[in-house]
Amino acid sequence: MSKILFISSEAFPLIKTGGLGDVAGSLPTALLKQSQNVRLLLPAYPEVLYKIKEKKIRASTSFYNQPVDIVETRLPGTQLRVWLVDCPSVYHRPGGPYIDERGHPWHDNALRFAIFCHTAVAIAMNQFKLKWQPDVVHCNDWQTGLVPALLSLQKKRPATVFTIHNLAYQGLFDQQTFDDLQLPEQLWHMDGLEFHNQLSFIKGGLAYADRITTVSPTYAEEICQPEMGYGLDGLLSYRKQKLSGILNGVNEKYWNPGTDFHLVQKYNQKSLNKKSLNKTALQEEFLFDVDASIPMIGMVSRLVEQKGLDIILQALPRLLSMPLQLVILGTGDLHFEMLLSEIAQHYPDRFKVVIGYNELLAHKIEAASDIYLMPSTFEPCGLNQLYSLRYGTLPIVTPVGGLADTVINASDKNIKNKSANGFVLKEHSLTALLNSIHHALELYAQADTWRQLQVNAMNCDHSWGKSAHQYIKLYQQAITDNPA
Repeated sequence: MSKILFISSEAFPLIKTGGLGDVAGSLPTALLKQSQNVRLLLPAYPEVLYKIKEKKIRASTSFYNQPVDIVETRLPGTQLRVWLVDCPSVYHRPGGPYIDERGHPWHDNALRFAIFCHTAVAIAMNQFKLKWQPDVVHCNDWQTGLVPALLSLQKKRPATVFTIHNLAYQGLFDQQTFDDLQLPEQLWHMDGLEFHNQLSFIKGGLAYADRITTVSPTYAEEICQPEMGYGLDGLLSYRKQKLSGILNGVNEKYWNPGTDFHLVQKYNQKSLNKKSLNKTALQEEFLFDVDASIPMIGMVSRLVEQKGLDIILQALPRLLSMPLQLVILGTGDLHFEMLLSEIAQHYPDRFKVVIGYNELLAHKIEAASDIYLMPSTFEPCGLNQLYSLRYGTLPIVTPVGGLADTVINASDKNIKNKSANGFVLKEHSLTALLNSIHHALELYAQADTWRQLQVNAMNCDHSWGKSAHQYIKLYQQAITDNPA
């Protein structure tokens, strides 16, 4: 059994802006179930404090002359202990974890997450005498990147693991910020925190952690290439022996068609025929033609170019001339929101666009749809294709990142050996997308083949228990690697 300090800037259900929140809300709990001794460290945002019922202050200190309390609570619905870094001057404000109410990054993000990192280091080195000191500190994304760097200067430190959820977000600030944060001078060099004369938080994790992980094996390969490395491919290639990819899992408490309380009709592999009742209900809700035989394509996504909105928009005129219904839920770039909404107004009987975040509708779309659309330009892991597999909704994806690792194309060979569970584009292009959709519609018309594809999809094991087991092995490797 290892003692693991899991550090994240968000965690579902307390606070979530993306996939990191899902991971931090699920992986520590899965580790706990496998007899690991885990603590989750999280900033005490107002939304977090509002959602917790019981709390107690375990320690108090200050960083940069700002008072900080360590508040202990539990992750709602679990036995997982959570330690909140409560620093009112930097966390108690309206807006999100990273951006203000107007959508701009907080002006003091470097200070906010430096305080978070210094607190994590103090806990890791047992400076608060909490009667608990980790064997492994597991950091996630740039907001925690200073932790491995600062711990590298300590004697008898715990091992460090750093997970990249999306390399595009790096936590870059000017050199003056490095000076203002009074970070140790020995960390400022090209092999340390310096990145083209800027302070890079994420490099603290990439350069100093004992082990580096990312959220799929394919993405671990992709980020070592210039096209996907965002200027850090050289460093990642240099550390490739310490880099690995572990797929995210599905939180089966929230994403399980057999128990999902959001659904009009629950179902499982043995009652797959009941799945269509969810489609009928959504057709009625959206005033579509109510016909279970009409294939429905769903998409729940951030509406940004990364998610393949370029080729989806190009494909819409052809798509909407086919015998199908299309539902898109999401929020993102105003340009895409307006374009999609405008097109949908012209096809009220077959195309519905809902702008915003709606958890209830997201579950309903996953269950109602026959096909799920996810032609991303890059996708570190992806969660919606995993939800879709779980719900027997066959995903159409590009062969990138976690999509390549989880979706097996419905080729004749793969259908015959019963491994196919979706549709994989040959490339990210309009032609490839339309070809895959045509292929999917052809197979949808073959009821027995389609049902077998659904069963294959629902048989996939993407549980957090499986992923947690791989992380436990990784923690042991990090402990072995730790020179301290």
